[in-house]
Formats: sequence, structure tokens, C-alpha cells
Amino acid sequence: MRTQHMKMDALTLRDRIARLDLSGIDFGAFRSQPVSPAGIRVLRYIHDVEFHTVCYLRDLLMTSAHKDPDITSFLTFWNFEEYWHGEAIARVLSAHGEKADTERVSAMRARLKVKDRISPLLHGVGSLVAGESWTALHMTWGAVNEWTTQAAYGRLIAAEHHPVLGDLLHRIMRQEGRHIDFYASEAGRRLESSTRAQKMTRLALRKFWKPVGAGVMPEPELAHLTRYLFADEDGRKVAARVDRHIDRLPGLSGLHLLEGSVDMYAAA
Repeated sequence: MRTQHMKMDALTLRDRIARLDLSGIDFGAFRSQPVSPAGIRVLRYIHDVEFHTVCYLRDLLMTSAHKDPDITSFLTFWNFEEYWHGEAIARVLSAHGEKADTERVSAMRARLKVKDRISPLLHGVGSLVAGESWTALHMTWGAVNEWTTQAAYGRLIAAEHHPVLGDLLHRIMRQEGRHIDFYASEAGRRLESSTRAQKMTRLALRKFWKPVGAGVMPEPELAHLTRYLFADEDGRKVAARVDRHIDRLPGLSGLHLLEGSVDMYAAA
């Protein structure tokens, strides 16, 4: 029986793209009602990862995916919206007297290792070897990362109980939901049509997947985010829900990616 996947095409996303609506968000409120130190530490992680999206885009455009106009159109809109998410988080950090935006991003990129500099080459070579299966892998990887990112935003809302932060993050989550729709629909369609893509994607996720930002942020920061957002009973339920989304993609059931990640990093 064929699985039906909801189609979110690039033209639909184009018609909905917009700078994140910040009307009514009182960033000054953070001065009298600050986010907890643990929450600020999570926001630093999110800030850096959102601003690093353009580098993920750089890598993907080195692959055969750049030949597909739907994918390149989507990635253009996706990159804009992720930048605006980072910009909004930067304003929260600035309201707490934290370094943010260009100052923080420049320092983060300066500490990245050789692996980041050769990443475009590795993606290009992988694409040459794997062909269209590499695009299926990237779309699936993107779906997994977007599911986990949205889950992290939801858990931060629950952990902080901060009305202004909650309002802002709910707005970001709505835009992230559109990104999920595109990635997941593309991943499902491409995996369903290729057993080879299923096998390669399953192997790559099982061997190499780590939560988004793991290659950019220091491991203690990832461990803190995991403990703060996902280590308790409610967080583990959310992790299991993300894994159920992954299970529904053709050939990917039973990987338990986020649950395994929580087990690994919550104990770190």
C-alpha cells in the first residue's frame, strides 16, 4: 500500500513567506522579567544555529539538489525565514545584556574547525557518488532537524512559562511548521520511489545523525540543551513523538534517533 504524503510545494511557500511578525512583542519586558539562566543558555545555542543556516544552504547547493528548481526556491525562502528567527532570538539575548547577532556569530564561525571548511567538498563528492539518493537523504535530514527544532521550541516554552518568550516562539514555530511540510513531503516522495535511497538514508541517519547544531556548538552546550528540554518525563514523550514522525517515512521505522540522542547527551 502506497503512503500518501502531503505536498507543500515551493510556490505555496513563496506565497506565505514573510518576515517574522514581531508586532506586539515587548522585548523590554525581558529586563524586568528575565528568562532563567538555563533558558538563556538554550537561547544562545538556538541563536547560533539559526544564523548558521546559510552555511547548511552552502553545503546543499554543492549537491545535485541545486538542479531542482523547486528545492532551490524552497531553500531561498527557508534561509530568509531562518535568518529572521535568529534575528528575533538575538533581540531577546540583547535585552538580557548578552552578545548577539554579528558579534556573536563572527566569534562562533571563527572557532569552527577544518571539517566545516571542507564540508562543501564532502557534500559535492557524496552527491556525485550517490546521485538522486543524496537529495533524498538531504530532504530527510532536513525534516528530522526541523521536527527536532520545533520540538525544542515547544519544550522551551513549557520550561520557561514566560508570556513574551512564549508568544515569540509560537510565532517562530508556525513558520517552522511550513518548513517541516516541505522537507517531509519531499523526503517521503523520494524515499517511497527508491529502495536504494531508503537504505542509504537509513544507514546515514543511524551512523551519523546528531541533533542540529552538534557540529557547530560545543558538546557541553548540546548536553545542557538536552537535559533542560528533553530529559524529564514530558521531554521524553516529545522525543518519542518526533521519532514516530520519522517512523512514518518509508524505510525508516525503528531508528529512535531523538530518544537515543536524549539518552546519550542527558547523561553527559
